[in-house]
Formats: sequence, structure tokens, C-alpha cells
Amino acid sequence: MQFINPQLTQAETIEKLASEFKNALPYKHIVIDNFLRQDIADTLYQKFPDYELFNKKYDGMNERKAEGSNFEDFPKEFTLLRQEVSSPEFCQWVSQITGVDNVFVTQDALGSGLHQGKNGSFLDIHIDFSMHHLANVYRRLNLLIFFNKDWKDEWAGHTELWNADMTKCEKKVRPDFNRALIFVTTGKSYHGYGKINPPEEVTRKSFYTYFYTNEAGEQNNSYNDTVFKARPEDGLTKKAIVNTKETLKNTIKKTLKAIGIKF
Repeated sequence: MQFINPQLTQAETIEKLASEFKNALPYKHIVIDNFLRQDIADTLYQKFPDYELFNKKYDGMNERKAEGSNFEDFPKEFTLLRQEVSSPEFCQWVSQITGVDNVFVTQDALGSGLHQGKNGSFLDIHIDFSMHHLANVYRRLNLLIFFNKDWKDEWAGHTELWNADMTKCEKKVRPDFNRALIFVTTGKSYHGYGKINPPEEVTRKSFYTYFYTNEAGEQNNSYNDTVFKARPEDGLTKKAIVNTKETLKNTIKKTLKAIGIKF
């Protein structure tokens, strides 16, 4: 592996990270600083694509951000990063850290890509889709690598990890430069980030990869799409709308999948 900090591949480091991941709350996760080699991280930061190049823009009740898996429009270094985190060597390293065996990455928008958010961006608390609805494989882990230098607490945008009944945020992870966050994707791994307010010229940037297995995990053995949840402090109107919308969306998508219609 040429992009990853070589210290992370040492046996004693792997053992330490695996222990931290296993014992983390509110669900299994690990935060790793200095994740990439410094020169690689600096290059990716300098070449991070402009917001306008991203092929998906979301601006709805539950999210406001850009997402891009159109690597052909991005600097080649991001394709090389995607290749590295998809490699058998890296997947084996992920399995050693997480205890989830035989993980792999699909080579599409549901495998790897970039996220970017301008001032006002947010992503409401949610659980992720449980299966790749076309490949019929099970989503087990997320990897996020952040590319935000000198991010300030007052700008918000920390990734929030919530407890299983969505009553309390148990941990906040600031999206610092060259910090990685790996966590399980289950029916209880609620996460997201609140509305950000950095200067207009600053955006919240990250690279994502989703890891799959052919076998289901303990908590994701059936299909569900992304499920957003209102925060406890949100008003009754938003709570009612979000609950109704998400129930209807998931019912329709489960039905389409059951009868073999691609969406």
C-alpha cells in the first residue's frame, strides 16, 4: 500500500486499532489521525475538485451537499486513492482492524466517491442502506477521510455518532485534515452532521468508501434504504414529515426490490 501511513500497517498498531474499534461506543468505530502519508494527503487537499464538478447535488429537507463518483472528471490522484482502498491488501487490513472478514469495494457510485459541502451544508442523522440493491451484497463498513485544514469548532460539521434509540449524541468527530473515521453500518449506527457555517471560501471535504461482504451481518440481513431521523430538538412538524417520508420511501423501494425492478 503506497498511500497509507506505513505505521498503520505494523502488527502492534493493527492490534491496538482493533481493540479500540471493538470497544468503541455508541457502536464500533475508530478515528485515525495522519491516515495517509503526509505528501499524499497534501496533494489530495491541493487538488480536491471544485464543487461544480460534482455530478450530484442534494438540497432537501434532510441533506444539503454535493457528492461525486465521476472520477473521470477529478485529478488522477483520486482514482489512485480509490484503487488503493479497493485493493485486496487494504481490504485485508480493514478486516484485521474491524473483524469483518472478506470485505470488498464495488467499483461504482456505491463504492467510493467524494463529498463536499458549502456554508449551510448538513446531513441529518440517519442509518445507511443495508444492501447494494443491484449487486445484492451487504454493506458492512464506512470509511471517511477528511480533507479540511484548520477546521474550527465554531464552524460545526462534526460527524455525530448517536445512540441506538436516537436520544443522545454520544460522540462528535471533527472533520480534521487527514483524519479517517471507520465505522460499522447497521440498523443502529446513526450518524450525520449539523449545519456548517465556515467562511464562504471554505468547504467541508471528504472521501468515502463503503465496504461490502457477500454474507449479511447480524443487524443488516434484510434490505433497507437510507433512513433519516429527526433530532430530539426538531419540531413536531419536521418529525412527522420525516417519519412519513422515510416510511413511504422505504416501503416503495423494498417492494421494487422484492419484485425485481431496478431503481
